[in-house]
Amino acid sequence: MEKEFITYDAKQTIDLGKQIAKYVFPNLVIALTGDLGAGKTTLVQGIALGLGINEKVTSPTFNILKCYFHNPISLYHIDAYRLLDTNKDIGLEEFIDGDGVCVIEWPQYIQEYLPFQFLKVELHHLQDNARKIIIQTDINQLKELFDEIEVNKNV
Repeated sequence: MEKEFITYDAKQTIDLGKQIAKYVFPNLVIALTGDLGAGKTTLVQGIALGLGINEKVTSPTFNILKCYFHNPISLYHIDAYRLLDTNKDIGLEEFIDGDGVCVIEWPQYIQEYLPFQFLKVELHHLQDNARKIIIQTDINQLKELFDEIEVNKNV
């Protein structure tokens, strides 16, 4: 399954994240790819809001991992950018294969830890604040997400 969107500002990207949050489940991995400034963390902010997490979500670039513990589902936010040329054996698999939803920025740097199936989200900067966002997966449990999600949907 694949669906493509264009968002024209950060609010639309956040709203798209909120919609994605409605369909996440424990142990789901969401892999975010895109250049610096493509809107990956903005999308994660929307996912967090959609999960009912009111903490400020920022990029975990220097921490590598930020945990947002919440009921009924926690959010584990990994930024693997700094793991390109380093020892990756730092316990991330506990969160990737954990009880919450795990969102990974720069997943190509820890590809060996990704599960067989995950939700892939590509973000591309177009112009000004516009982004092209492509979501893809083979997870049957997410079919309804692809049927329902749309840009400009009030969440």
